[in-house]
Amino acid sequence: MFFQKDIETMSRDDLKDLQLTRLTRTLADADGTDFYAKYFKDNKIDIKKITTLEHIKDLPFTTKQDLRTSYPDGMVAADKSEIVRIHASSGTTGKSTVIFYTQEDIDNWAIQVARALYSTGARKEDVFQNMMGYGLFTGGLGLHYGAEKLGCTVIPTSTGNSLKQIQMMMDFNSTMIHITPSYALHLIEIIKNEGYSHEDLPVKRAYFGAEPYSLETKEKLESLWGLKAYDCYGLSEMNGPGVATECEYQHGMHFTEDYYIPEIIDPETCEQLPDGEEGELVITHINRRAMPIIRYRTRDLTRIIPEPCQCGRTHRRIDRIKGRTDDMLIVGGVNVFPSQIESVLMQIPEVGNNYQIVLTRDGGLDKMLIKVELYSKLFSGELNELNRLNRHIVEKLRSLIVLNPKVEFLEPGTLPPSEGKAKRVIDTRQI
Repeated sequence: MFFQKDIETMSRDDLKDLQLTRLTRTLADADGTDFYAKYFKDNKIDIKKITTLEHIKDLPFTTKQDLRTSYPDGMVAADKSEIVRIHASSGTTGKSTVIFYTQEDIDNWAIQVARALYSTGARKEDVFQNMMGYGLFTGGLGLHYGAEKLGCTVIPTSTGNSLKQIQMMMDFNSTMIHITPSYALHLIEIIKNEGYSHEDLPVKRAYFGAEPYSLETKEKLESLWGLKAYDCYGLSEMNGPGVATECEYQHGMHFTEDYYIPEIIDPETCEQLPDGEEGELVITHINRRAMPIIRYRTRDLTRIIPEPCQCGRTHRRIDRIKGRTDDMLIVGGVNVFPSQIESVLMQIPEVGNNYQIVLTRDGGLDKMLIKVELYSKLFSGELNELNRLNRHIVEKLRSLIVLNPKVEFLEPGTLPPSEGKAKRVIDTRQI
């Protein structure tokens, strides 16, 4: 039941002692970097006074902008001869955020991910088909090495080439897949078009990541594929996947607390919030030698679940990510998360697997158009039925987001399919 029972079930007191030991070492490593040495000095931080976990609140936050400011290697604590790998974000809104790893860091990351996979029921007999991108993106290699550490057979198919994905899945009996939710929705339609039903598929478990998705989408995918889908949370600044993962009971994601210290803060006041209250997740990496990161503001909104899990693991859990503070849309003065819209759409049986939110401005007023593909068997063209369905969706949306969006129905395949991260929001208001 456990990959590393002594760590996964250690008492809370022992776990806190381990965290403090690793935090102390991490602060010493960080103080040797160009960025943090200056950062601590500018903020008048004496790291020797951080003698309890509660003192972590006295440390300054680190932001994505700080990683860009320290580019390329201002946060590197290890000797450059010890660096064996570099990962980086896409840098679409500025310089890339670059993460460095020693061999020890890579080995620890693989163990961390193997432990997460094991907690979902994965075993060495499984065949793991990895449909995530490789290269600088952390998701592909992160799960790849973790699955290999567990002993699974790994098929690194990466993204795209859907017919080849299906062939490999069927020929080699892939029992586990790692895939973005949007591509999973697209791929299952191609699988059906190839004449297969979900009963024909060997896949028993799926790990979704790389993009936000609603619980309703997760449940829809479980039904369409006939499998169990596990939430796997990660971010490149904290290595990538494996930061927190659901166990077999699927009641929140177990945080890997021997590697990270999680906090929940009020995103406006930056004050710490107690377990159970929703706020912004802040993470300190305490087990990476090449590049320690202190109190990183993830912008992800969630809460820590205080109750113990029936699986017996003592590491605390976080709830599903509600959204990101920087993903929040402000439409006509109303705060809206795309996941709220998705949660409504995915509950409607007639709605297909693709949608798009288009924001425009007309005469100073914000307008929201939601383009929705319908299932072909339900796209009959009967005007009365389509109007009824349109009103139903608009009313469901209005009751949740307090806006009156326009909904446009499309035939299946009208919107561009996604084989990587889906682009769900088109905002032309700033263009």
